[in-house]
Amino acid sequence: MFSLLIASLVVSVVTPARLLAREPDPQVGFREIWAYLLKGEESFLAASMPVSDLCYFSAEINAYGELVGVPDIKKLASYKGRKHLVVAELGSYSLTHFCLDPVYLVRDALIQSILDAATPYDGVQIDFEAIPVRDRENFVEFLMLLKNGLGKKALSVALSARLSESGDVLGYVRIAEIVDRIIIMAYDEHWSTSVPGPVASMEWSGRVVAYAISKIVTSKLVMGLPFYGRAWGDIKSDRAYKFSAISSLLKEKKISSVSREGNVPWFRYEELVTVDVYYDDVESLSQRLRLYRDAGVGAVAFWRLGQEDGAVWERLRSD
Repeated sequence: MFSLLIASLVVSVVTPARLLAREPDPQVGFREIWAYLLKGEESFLAASMPVSDLCYFSAEINAYGELVGVPDIKKLASYKGRKHLVVAELGSYSLTHFCLDPVYLVRDALIQSILDAATPYDGVQIDFEAIPVRDRENFVEFLMLLKNGLGKKALSVALSARLSESGDVLGYVRIAEIVDRIIIMAYDEHWSTSVPGPVASMEWSGRVVAYAISKIVTSKLVMGLPFYGRAWGDIKSDRAYKFSAISSLLKEKKISSVSREGNVPWFRYEELVTVDVYYDDVESLSQRLRLYRDAGVGAVAFWRLGQEDGAVWERLRSD
């Protein structure tokens, strides 16, 4: 009797007629929908996507403070929305300092190179993620000079997520006074070397947007969402060993035979690894989108095209 009941329930759930009669999932509307596209991955951009602003990632800065690797805008010929050239420096504090501090005589030439590269674009986005605290004022001046040169073209800046003024070392408020849009990168709450956890939990995202709205006028605020996930293993075997540690490992793993390659000893053992994977699907993305919309945010941005659950585009509309 029990098994028959279960079978009956399953049939009632998957009956095609019931699926066809189901109400469609509600869409979430935004004034602007931004998305990042990596050069070389243009095939991930579809005409059906309701993307109003495309961030083409990215031009870079070489060791001499020169702009290199500017994406070819001709590859976006079929896209009809606004196109923004992203200039990125993600990891080198010393290079960023070299480019921002006017004492090195690199800054002005770099700004002119950005302006020249931006000629066919609708705007420029600066994504400097390694800015020394001592260069805060230099960064603000850099943005002012760049905005003056761009004129009516849009200047946007990607900034890390912050929860309070104590962490907001660059200053959301004063940067918002200069630029046209600030994209808050509301992701990497947990990162590759942290403990496992969501790339952006709902609770954390709520705190991030609350602080952002308190400092940035909503007409300039764009909340960033992640399309990617992360995985963490409970064992990290890649490391260097001293001889005593090797001896202990041989004993621990009960390895009695060691091979030699070119007279260099080596051995192999197998380990069971537990992996935690956190990611976003259409349901979690939709919940975060509603969270931001209900907070009064009119624009969102996605990092990056090609990583998403494709069903998310059915939940979005451009208002």
